[in-house]
Amino acid sequence: MALEPGVLIGFLIIFIAVLLGPFKVHVIEENLEVFLFVCGIAAMTISGFVEIPGAETGWRMEIIEEALTSPLNSLNIGGIPIGIFQIVLIVGLIIYKWHEPIHKAIRKMANALSLKIMAFILIAVLGLFSSVMSAILAAIILVEMVNALPLSRKSKIDLTVIACFSIGLGAALTPLGEPLSTIAISKLAGEPYHASFTFLFDMLGKYIIPGILAYGIIGMFFLGKVDMKDSGMKAEEYNETVKDVVMRAVKVYLFIMALTFLGDGFKPIIFEYFTQIPSTVLYWVNMVSAILDNATLAAAEIGPAMSELQIKSILMGLLIAGGMLIPGNIPNIISAGKLGITSKEWARLGIPMGLVSMGIYFVIIFVLKI
Repeated sequence: MALEPGVLIGFLIIFIAVLLGPFKVHVIEENLEVFLFVCGIAAMTISGFVEIPGAETGWRMEIIEEALTSPLNSLNIGGIPIGIFQIVLIVGLIIYKWHEPIHKAIRKMANALSLKIMAFILIAVLGLFSSVMSAILAAIILVEMVNALPLSRKSKIDLTVIACFSIGLGAALTPLGEPLSTIAISKLAGEPYHASFTFLFDMLGKYIIPGILAYGIIGMFFLGKVDMKDSGMKAEEYNETVKDVVMRAVKVYLFIMALTFLGDGFKPIIFEYFTQIPSTVLYWVNMVSAILDNATLAAAEIGPAMSELQIKSILMGLLIAGGMLIPGNIPNIISAGKLGITSKEWARLGIPMGLVSMGIYFVIIFVLKI
C-alpha cells in the first residue's frame, strides 16, 4: 500500500503544524487543547481516504466513542476503570478544600530538608511509584509540591520537566501506570512471551530504575545552582477557584480526545512506514511520540513476532521522547496546565534532555547490548 502524494502532504502539514505551531503562534499556545483537537479532526478526515488491510481508518463510531470515553476510563485498577478526567477533577477539588494544611505540610518538609534533597526525593519517589499510583496521580502530587516550594519560576519549570521524564519512565513498569504499558502487555500476552503483570518490569527495570535515579541527581544539580536570596524564589499562594479546577479537568479531557484523534488519524503513516523500519532507526523515529499518542504508536509497532531487542528499542524510544514536549505524555499535560508552562519553556530543557537521554540509552541498548 502506497499513500497518495496528496495524503502524504496533508499529514506532513498537520505534523509540522502540531510540532511548530505552539512555538510560533501565540494564539495557538494560549489555546493548545483546541488547536490539537482541530488537528486531530483534520488527521482523522485525511486518514479516511486511505485503506489499510486489517485495520480501520477514518471517521467511525468506534473511534468517536473511544475519544469520548478514554479520558474517563484510561486506566483499569483492580478491575475498576478510572479516568484522567475524574482523577484531575477529584484531586483538584480535594486540594482546593484542604490546600492550606497540604501546602503547610509540604513547606514544613522543605524547611526540614535542603531543596536539593527535596528535589531528588520528589523526582525519584514519584518516578519509582508512578507505576503503582499511576502517572496521573504522580503528576498531580508533583505540581502541588512544586507550587509549594520556595523556588524561582525557572527552577520550578526545570524541576517539573525533569520529574515528568522520571514519571513517564516509571509509569511503564506495570499496567497500572499508563495506557502504553497496558497495551504492550496485551499485545504480548500470547506466545512466545506470555506477558504478565511484571513483564515490563522484568524487561525494562534495569534501564528505567537507574534512569529515574539519574534524573533525581540531575534535578539536584539544577537546583544546586539556585540562589536562595533570589527575590523570585517563593512558594506560590493558592489562588484557584472551583471554576479553575473544573476548567483544568475539562482541558485535560479535550487534550486526551485530541491525542486520540491524532494517534488514530496518523495510523496510515505508522502502518505504512514505521512498521518497516529497522529497530535502530525506529528507536529514533519514535521521537514523534513527543507530539503523538505513544499508546497508539505502541499498539501499531509492537507484536509477538518481534525480538526482545526490538520491543525494548520501541518502548524505550517512546518513553524517553514522551518527555520532550508537552503533548508527549499525560504528566506533561497535567503539569504544564497547572503551572502555566508554555511550549517554549518546556522545550528549553525537555528537548536537550530528551536527546541526551536517547543517546545514552541507544549506546546502552544497541552498542553495549546490555
